Amino acid sequence: MTLADSVIKWYDANARDLPWRVPGTSAWAVLVSEVMLQQTPVVRVTPAWHAWMTRWPEPATLAEDPPSEAIRMWGRLGYPRRAMRLHACAVAIVERHGGRVPDDLEQLLALPGVGMYTARAVATFAYGQRHPVVDTNVRRVVSRAVAGDPDAGPTTTTADLAAMAELLPIEPARAARASIAFMELGALVCTARSPRCPECPFETVCAWRRSGAPAPAGPTRRPQKYAGTDRQVRGLLLEVLRHATGPVPRQRLDAVWADEVQRARALSGLVTDGLVEPLDWDAERFVLAGDHPPRFPALD
Repeated sequence: MTLADSVIKWYDANARDLPWRVPGTSAWAVLVSEVMLQQTPVVRVTPAWHAWMTRWPEPATLAEDPPSEAIRMWGRLGYPRRAMRLHACAVAIVERHGGRVPDDLEQLLALPGVGMYTARAVATFAYGQRHPVVDTNVRRVVSRAVAGDPDAGPTTTTADLAAMAELLPIEPARAARASIAFMELGALVCTARSPRCPECPFETVCAWRRSGAPAPAGPTRRPQKYAGTDRQVRGLLLEVLRHATGPVPRQRLDAVWADEVQRARALSGLVTDGLVEPLDWDAERFVLAGDHPPRFPALD
Protein backbone atom coordinates (compact mmCIF):
# COMPACT_ATOMS: atom_id res chain seq x y z
CA MET A 1 0.00 0.00 0.00
CA THR A 2 1.39 3.42 -0.94
CA LEU A 3 1.56 6.38 1.42
CA ALA A 4 -1.27 7.98 -0.55
CA ASP A 5 -3.45 4.88 -0.18
CA SER A 6 -2.76 4.74 3.56
CA VAL A 7 -3.49 8.39 4.20
CA ILE A 8 -6.68 8.34 2.12
CA LYS A 9 -7.93 5.36 4.13
CA TRP A 10 -7.08 7.21 7.35
CA TYR A 11 -8.77 10.41 6.09
CA ASP A 12 -11.97 8.58 5.15
CA ALA A 13 -12.29 7.46 8.77
CA ASN A 14 -10.98 10.53 10.61
CA ALA A 15 -11.53 13.71 8.58
CA ARG A 16 -13.16 16.67 10.26
CA ASP A 17 -16.65 17.59 9.09
CA LEU A 18 -15.91 21.04 7.67
CA PRO A 19 -18.53 22.94 5.64
CA TRP A 20 -16.25 23.81 2.72
CA ARG A 21 -15.55 20.09 2.20
CA VAL A 22 -19.18 19.16 1.60
CA PRO A 23 -19.60 17.67 -1.90
CA GLY A 24 -20.95 20.24 -4.31
CA THR A 25 -19.42 23.20 -2.49
CA SER A 26 -18.71 25.96 -5.01
CA ALA A 27 -15.23 26.98 -6.06
CA TRP A 28 -15.96 30.45 -4.66
CA ALA A 29 -16.74 28.95 -1.26
CA VAL A 30 -13.49 26.96 -1.39
CA LEU A 31 -11.53 30.08 -2.35
CA VAL A 32 -13.05 32.04 0.55
CA SER A 33 -12.22 29.23 2.99
CA GLU A 34 -8.61 29.01 1.80
CA VAL A 35 -8.05 32.75 2.21
CA MET A 36 -9.68 32.77 5.65
CA LEU A 37 -7.67 29.76 6.83
CA GLN A 38 -4.34 31.46 6.21
CA GLN A 39 -2.78 31.93 9.67
CA THR A 40 -6.18 31.46 11.34
CA PRO A 41 -7.50 28.32 13.11
CA VAL A 42 -10.53 26.44 11.84
CA VAL A 43 -12.58 27.16 14.97
CA ARG A 44 -12.47 30.89 14.24
CA VAL A 45 -12.90 30.57 10.50
CA THR A 46 -16.01 28.41 10.47
CA PRO A 47 -18.55 30.99 11.77
CA ALA A 48 -16.92 33.76 9.71
CA TRP A 49 -17.09 31.60 6.58
CA HIS A 50 -20.79 30.83 7.13
CA ALA A 51 -21.58 34.54 7.61
CA TRP A 52 -19.57 35.53 4.54
CA MET A 53 -21.16 32.91 2.29
CA THR A 54 -24.64 33.83 3.49
CA ARG A 55 -24.09 37.44 2.55
CA TRP A 56 -21.97 36.91 -0.58
CA PRO A 57 -22.70 33.45 -2.02
CA GLU A 58 -21.15 34.37 -5.38
CA PRO A 59 -18.27 36.63 -6.46
CA ALA A 60 -20.72 38.99 -8.18
CA THR A 61 -22.58 39.74 -4.95
CA LEU A 62 -19.36 40.77 -3.21
CA ALA A 63 -18.11 42.75 -6.21
CA GLU A 64 -21.27 44.88 -6.09
CA ASP A 65 -20.38 46.13 -2.60
CA PRO A 66 -17.52 48.51 -1.74
CA PRO A 67 -14.39 47.02 -0.17
CA SER A 68 -15.31 48.66 3.12
CA GLU A 69 -18.12 46.13 3.52
CA ALA A 70 -15.66 43.26 3.14
CA ILE A 71 -13.48 44.79 5.85
CA ARG A 72 -16.49 45.18 8.14
CA MET A 73 -17.60 41.62 7.53
CA TRP A 74 -14.10 40.36 8.23
CA GLY A 75 -14.52 41.52 11.81
CA ARG A 76 -11.74 40.39 14.13
CA LEU A 77 -10.60 37.46 12.03
CA GLY A 78 -7.14 39.01 11.78
CA TYR A 79 -4.90 40.09 8.90
CA PRO A 80 -7.70 42.19 7.30
CA ARG A 81 -5.79 42.70 4.07
CA ARG A 82 -7.17 39.29 3.21
CA ALA A 83 -10.64 40.86 3.04
CA MET A 84 -9.34 43.40 0.54
CA ARG A 85 -7.78 40.63 -1.53
CA LEU A 86 -11.02 38.67 -1.58
CA HIS A 87 -12.92 41.74 -2.72
CA ALA A 88 -10.36 42.42 -5.46
CA CYS A 89 -10.62 38.75 -6.47
CA ALA A 90 -14.38 38.97 -6.72
CA VAL A 91 -14.16 42.03 -8.95
CA ALA A 92 -11.57 40.36 -11.19
CA ILE A 93 -13.60 37.14 -11.42
CA VAL A 94 -16.64 39.11 -12.55
CA GLU A 95 -14.70 41.23 -15.04
CA ARG A 96 -12.50 38.49 -16.50
CA HIS A 97 -14.47 35.27 -16.06
CA GLY A 98 -18.13 36.22 -16.05
CA GLY A 99 -18.47 35.67 -12.31
CA ARG A 100 -17.18 32.07 -12.31
CA VAL A 101 -14.01 31.14 -10.45
CA PRO A 102 -11.68 29.82 -13.18
CA ASP A 103 -10.52 26.21 -13.11
CA ASP A 104 -7.26 26.89 -14.94
CA LEU A 105 -4.21 27.15 -12.67
CA GLU A 106 -2.61 30.03 -14.56
CA GLN A 107 -5.87 32.00 -14.56
CA LEU A 108 -6.21 31.41 -10.83
CA LEU A 109 -2.66 32.66 -10.28
CA ALA A 110 -3.49 35.81 -12.22
CA LEU A 111 -6.23 36.78 -9.75
CA PRO A 112 -5.32 39.56 -7.28
CA GLY A 113 -3.71 38.24 -4.13
CA VAL A 114 -3.88 34.58 -5.16
CA GLY A 115 -0.54 32.87 -4.68
CA MET A 116 0.75 29.45 -5.65
CA TYR A 117 -0.71 27.64 -2.64
CA THR A 118 -4.20 29.15 -2.92
CA ALA A 119 -4.37 28.63 -6.69
CA ARG A 120 -3.36 24.98 -6.37
CA ALA A 121 -5.75 24.45 -3.46
CA VAL A 122 -8.75 25.80 -5.40
CA ALA A 123 -7.86 23.85 -8.55
CA THR A 124 -7.45 20.69 -6.48
CA PHE A 125 -10.17 20.89 -3.82
CA ALA A 126 -12.84 22.63 -5.90
CA TYR A 127 -12.17 21.11 -9.32
CA GLY A 128 -10.55 17.77 -8.47
CA GLN A 129 -7.36 18.38 -10.41
CA ARG A 130 -3.97 16.80 -9.78
CA HIS A 131 -1.62 19.37 -8.28
CA PRO A 132 0.77 19.16 -5.32
CA VAL A 133 -0.86 21.33 -2.64
CA VAL A 134 1.78 22.06 -0.04
CA ASP A 135 1.32 23.99 3.19
CA THR A 136 3.15 23.84 6.52
CA ASN A 137 1.31 20.69 7.56
CA VAL A 138 2.05 18.85 4.33
CA ARG A 139 5.71 19.86 4.37
CA ARG A 140 6.05 18.50 7.90
CA VAL A 141 4.38 15.16 7.07
CA VAL A 142 6.48 14.59 3.96
CA SER A 143 9.66 15.76 5.68
CA ARG A 144 9.17 13.26 8.49
CA ALA A 145 7.69 10.29 6.66
CA VAL A 146 9.88 10.41 3.56
CA ALA A 147 13.06 12.36 4.34
CA GLY A 148 13.34 11.47 8.02
CA ASP A 149 13.75 15.10 9.07
CA PRO A 150 11.97 16.34 12.21
CA ASP A 151 10.64 19.47 10.52
CA ALA A 152 10.50 21.21 7.18
CA GLY A 153 11.75 24.60 6.09
CA PRO A 154 9.83 27.81 6.75
CA THR A 155 8.65 28.24 3.15
CA THR A 156 7.54 25.98 0.33
CA THR A 157 10.22 25.27 -2.27
CA THR A 158 10.17 23.63 -5.69
CA ALA A 159 11.71 20.58 -4.01
CA ASP A 160 8.72 20.40 -1.63
CA LEU A 161 6.31 20.53 -4.58
CA ALA A 162 8.26 17.85 -6.44
CA ALA A 163 8.35 15.58 -3.38
CA MET A 164 4.60 15.88 -2.92
CA ALA A 165 3.91 15.37 -6.63
CA GLU A 166 5.74 12.03 -6.49
CA LEU A 167 3.40 10.82 -3.75
CA LEU A 168 0.16 11.65 -5.54
CA PRO A 169 -1.83 8.99 -7.42
CA ILE A 170 -2.07 9.47 -11.17
CA GLU A 171 -5.88 9.68 -11.29
CA PRO A 172 -6.81 13.35 -10.63
CA ALA A 173 -9.78 12.82 -8.30
CA ARG A 174 -7.83 10.39 -6.13
CA ALA A 175 -4.81 12.69 -6.17
CA ALA A 176 -7.02 15.52 -4.91
CA ARG A 177 -8.28 13.23 -2.15
CA ALA A 178 -4.71 12.41 -1.19
CA SER A 179 -3.76 16.09 -1.09
CA ILE A 180 -6.43 16.99 1.45
CA ALA A 181 -5.67 13.81 3.40
CA PHE A 182 -1.96 14.65 3.79
CA MET A 183 -2.95 18.12 4.96
CA GLU A 184 -5.44 16.78 7.49
CA LEU A 185 -2.92 14.31 8.85
CA GLY A 186 -0.45 17.12 9.51
CA ALA A 187 -3.13 19.25 11.17
CA LEU A 188 -4.49 16.54 13.48
CA VAL A 189 -1.82 13.88 14.06
CA CYS A 190 1.63 14.77 12.70
CA THR A 191 1.66 18.07 14.55
CA ALA A 192 4.71 20.22 15.12
CA ARG A 193 5.00 19.96 18.89
CA SER A 194 3.14 16.85 20.01
CA PRO A 195 2.80 14.33 17.17
CA ARG A 196 0.50 11.41 17.96
CA CYS A 197 2.58 8.78 16.20
CA PRO A 198 0.61 5.71 17.42
CA GLU A 199 -2.45 7.12 15.60
CA CYS A 200 -0.58 7.79 12.36
CA PRO A 201 -1.07 5.52 9.34
CA PHE A 202 2.64 5.97 8.58
CA GLU A 203 3.90 4.88 12.01
CA THR A 204 5.67 1.73 10.81
CA VAL A 205 7.14 3.26 7.65
CA CYS A 206 7.91 6.82 8.77
CA ALA A 207 11.60 7.51 8.22
CA TRP A 208 11.72 9.99 11.10
CA ARG A 209 10.05 7.57 13.49
CA ARG A 210 12.33 4.70 12.45
CA SER A 211 15.40 6.86 13.09
CA GLY A 212 14.31 7.50 16.67
CA ALA A 213 12.27 10.68 16.10
CA PRO A 214 15.19 13.09 16.65
CA ALA A 215 14.34 16.62 17.78
CA PRO A 216 14.98 19.57 15.45
CA ALA A 217 18.60 20.77 15.52
CA GLY A 218 17.76 24.47 15.61
CA PRO A 219 15.70 26.54 18.03
CA THR A 220 11.98 25.86 18.21
CA ARG A 221 9.85 28.48 16.51
CA ARG A 222 7.63 30.31 18.97
CA PRO A 223 4.21 31.78 18.18
CA GLN A 224 4.30 35.52 17.60
CA LYS A 225 2.94 37.56 20.47
CA TYR A 226 -0.03 39.85 19.87
CA ALA A 227 -0.51 42.01 22.98
CA GLY A 228 1.15 45.38 22.65
CA THR A 229 2.12 44.95 19.00
CA ASP A 230 1.27 47.17 16.05
CA ARG A 231 -1.12 44.41 14.96
CA GLN A 232 -3.14 44.94 18.13
CA VAL A 233 -3.22 48.70 17.63
CA ARG A 234 -4.26 48.30 14.00
CA GLY A 235 -7.07 46.02 15.12
CA LEU A 236 -8.31 48.54 17.67
CA LEU A 237 -8.30 51.34 15.10
CA LEU A 238 -10.15 49.22 12.56
CA GLU A 239 -12.72 48.25 15.18
CA VAL A 240 -13.66 51.92 15.63
CA LEU A 241 -13.88 52.48 11.88
CA ARG A 242 -15.90 49.31 11.25
CA HIS A 243 -18.64 50.38 13.66
CA ALA A 244 -18.70 54.05 12.69
CA THR A 245 -21.74 55.55 10.98
CA GLY A 246 -19.74 58.38 9.47
CA PRO A 247 -16.20 59.66 9.01
CA VAL A 248 -14.16 59.19 12.17
CA PRO A 249 -12.26 62.22 13.47
CA ARG A 250 -8.68 61.68 14.50
CA GLN A 251 -9.56 62.49 18.11
CA ARG A 252 -11.68 59.32 18.36
CA LEU A 253 -8.83 57.23 17.01
CA ASP A 254 -6.38 58.89 19.40
CA ALA A 255 -8.42 57.55 22.31
CA VAL A 256 -7.86 53.87 21.49
CA TRP A 257 -4.12 53.72 22.28
CA ALA A 258 -2.00 55.90 24.54
CA ASP A 259 1.35 55.57 22.75
CA GLU A 260 1.18 58.34 20.16
CA VAL A 261 4.13 57.14 18.11
CA GLN A 262 2.90 53.57 17.87
CA ARG A 263 -0.66 54.69 17.18
CA ALA A 264 0.45 56.99 14.36
CA ARG A 265 2.59 54.20 12.89
CA ALA A 266 -0.30 51.76 12.98
CA LEU A 267 -2.71 54.23 11.38
CA SER A 268 -0.17 55.09 8.70
CA GLY A 269 0.23 51.39 7.98
CA LEU A 270 -3.52 50.96 7.56
CA VAL A 271 -3.57 53.83 5.08
CA THR A 272 -0.57 52.46 3.19
CA ASP A 273 -2.20 49.02 2.98
CA GLY A 274 -5.33 50.57 1.48
CA LEU A 275 -7.60 49.54 4.35
CA VAL A 276 -8.25 53.08 5.57
CA GLU A 277 -8.54 56.37 3.68
CA PRO A 278 -8.15 59.94 4.97
CA LEU A 279 -10.91 62.30 3.82
CA ASP A 280 -8.99 65.54 4.30
CA TRP A 281 -5.67 66.90 3.11
CA ASP A 282 -4.67 67.34 6.74
CA ALA A 283 -5.80 63.76 7.55
CA GLU A 284 -8.20 64.70 10.33
CA ARG A 285 -11.06 62.37 9.29
CA PHE A 286 -10.84 58.73 8.23
CA VAL A 287 -13.06 56.06 6.68
CA LEU A 288 -12.67 52.44 5.63
CA ALA A 289 -11.56 51.95 2.03
CA GLY A 290 -14.46 52.63 -0.30
CA ASP A 291 -16.58 54.58 2.18
CA HIS A 292 -17.06 58.09 0.88
CA PRO A 293 -19.59 60.94 1.21
CA PRO A 294 -22.40 61.48 0.34
CA ARG A 295 -23.00 58.13 2.05
CA PHE A 296 -22.21 59.76 5.37
CA PRO A 297 -24.03 62.67 6.98
CA ALA A 298 -21.97 65.79 7.55
CA LEU A 299 -20.10 66.06 10.80
CA ASP A 300 -21.16 68.77 13.24
